[in-house]
Amino acid sequence: MDVVHRIRQDAGVLQVDAITGEYDAVAQVQADDVQGIGTLIVDHLQGVSGVVRTITCLAVE
Repeated sequence: MDVVHRIRQDAGVLQVDAITGEYDAVAQVQADDVQGIGTLIVDHLQGVSGVVRTITCLAVE
């Protein structure tokens, strides 16, 4: 998937995998705080050609 390869190039992205099922890909990202994660998603990932929508789930442990 071209989208997966484009997302992998973004700073803050630790891992991206193409998956089967309801979603096309899962990305694991890292930032200094929740605001940084929001910025990464809104300003970078949602702007990647081919990304239609995102769902964010935060790891708490």
